[in-house]
Amino acid sequence: MLKRFLVPEEDQVLVSETNARAATQMIFEKMGLSTVDAECCADVLITSDLRGCESHGVSNMLRNYVRLYQEGRQNPTPNVKVLRESAVSATLDADQGLGIQVGPRAMEMAIEKAETTGIGAVAIQNCGHVGMLAYYPLMAIEHDMIGVCMVSAGGGLQVPTFGSEPIFGTHPIAWSAPADKMPPFVFDVATTQVAANKLMLTRRIGSQLEPGWITDLDGNPIMEPIDSPNYGGFFMLPFGGTRENGGHKGYGFAMIVDIMSGILSGNGPGFLAPPNAHSQFVMAIKIDAFVDVADFKSDLDKLLERLSTMKPAEGHDRVYYAGLLEHEETSIRREQGIPYHREVVDWFNQAATDLGLNYRLP
Repeated sequence: MLKRFLVPEEDQVLVSETNARAATQMIFEKMGLSTVDAECCADVLITSDLRGCESHGVSNMLRNYVRLYQEGRQNPTPNVKVLRESAVSATLDADQGLGIQVGPRAMEMAIEKAETTGIGAVAIQNCGHVGMLAYYPLMAIEHDMIGVCMVSAGGGLQVPTFGSEPIFGTHPIAWSAPADKMPPFVFDVATTQVAANKLMLTRRIGSQLEPGWITDLDGNPIMEPIDSPNYGGFFMLPFGGTRENGGHKGYGFAMIVDIMSGILSGNGPGFLAPPNAHSQFVMAIKIDAFVDVADFKSDLDKLLERLSTMKPAEGHDRVYYAGLLEHEETSIRREQGIPYHREVVDWFNQAATDLGLNYRLP
């Protein structure tokens, strides 16, 4: 993660994975989720925090989920329906359940289909926030499969290249592949210049946004460093930023995500979907349907090792690939604790009081 998104050392409170996980599960159960679903949702958020993806962990998202449940805008006990199914595919209606509650079930279904047919894909309509997308492809890795996930997340943030009005959300995409001795390749990005939740982190820690990350409300790119405005005070550019820097490529990827998750699921384009009714697409590809698993992992190891051991350019310490830093960070945080901002820990402890729960962090 870029330093601008990290919690300053003076504001860090180290919390063990065990304590953070237990407190998060208690809160979900208090919101009305079953123990199994609460455990699953907690796992999605804590896995995100362990990997250093704090924008999609408990810091930003858990309090938002609590608010949605308390306002009756999120369903803690969704009746998930299979709308359509074949040997290789399915379409689910999430019944306004959180994406982190329904999405793992969908990936399990995709994996089960891939075990039989070689490829499994599931589209989900009418779900809430999906969390860190890497979680779902990581599930496929455990079965020697390639994993894919995309999410059409509303339509009120991202402007198209040369556009003045938002048509997409951050519309993220994730993709993973298992290696042998090397940490797996895990690519997880928004199709905007930066994930919207990371803007929330900059407000908490006081860092600025880079030129070309956001636009004003007329769609004009803001080309100087700026403190992050509140939601409603900006739009976001596709990754690449301006057309000259390749923004049309991020715009194209956002289109792909809207087609594969929004339109294919029957949820419709993100800008037409009701509030908090997102859509998700997950896919699992069984490697040995194409090539021997050992050969695939050996060849991927060669690529990953070549990338991560090459001499870096001047001024840089090393060369990374997607998933390497997150793998290393997980080991560190499991041993030392997750560095939450003190404001986040204060929220947790106040929530325990407000909800009548028996825990205290750290």
